[in-house]
Amino acid sequence: MLSVLKNTCLVMLVAAASFSSLALASGSSSDQQNSTSVRVNTKVIVGWIEKGRILPEHTTVKIKVDSGALTSSMHAVNIENFTRKGKAWVRYDVPVKDADTDKQVKMKFERPVYRRILVRGAGGEDRRPVVKMSMCIGNQTYEEQFSLRDRGDMTYPVLIGRRTIEHIGLIDVSRTFMVELECPETAESDERSKQDRMRSDSTLIDDSEVGKPDQTEEEYEE
Repeated sequence: MLSVLKNTCLVMLVAAASFSSLALASGSSSDQQNSTSVRVNTKVIVGWIEKGRILPEHTTVKIKVDSGALTSSMHAVNIENFTRKGKAWVRYDVPVKDADTDKQVKMKFERPVYRRILVRGAGGEDRRPVVKMSMCIGNQTYEEQFSLRDRGDMTYPVLIGRRTIEHIGLIDVSRTFMVELECPETAESDERSKQDRMRSDSTLIDDSEVGKPDQTEEEYEE
């Protein structure tokens, strides 16, 4: 399994490098050097480390883009399961260092549980709740699945896995910070409004996967 994932990563690197060369070949070199992002057939090429914003908070975090994981993962502590209007919810804290200010910040979240997974990796296996979180990367907002776990022993508080990568684009694993963080002006307020609506109207919550057996996933973070 590990060799397959490594081969996949290698293929993506070769593809990204080739596409980057094609992009650089078109237009003037000075224009390309000034560009904050590269697109190939409308897909964005991101570096293996990027900056993102976990909405609706106004805190910038460093994220690791890693095809060794299927589902994205977010650092979370004080995880507490509870029920709201008959639906499974989870509350948790996300303590991080703001990537722009270097200040320590503790963000607090409550989200409906979307599903639960059993993750197997080099460090063993553990069960995690999965929630849907909105994150701004570049100038786009993505609502993605994130498994919650204590990543305090990891360098980066957020890992972006293959489920999210396929929505964003391609990875150039030789580069970092390829896209400039420019969140839409209404991204934070839109996310707050969406969460308020789900708290008051449980029919808006998709919990169709909650009652199913825990799905097993492999995670080999490099």
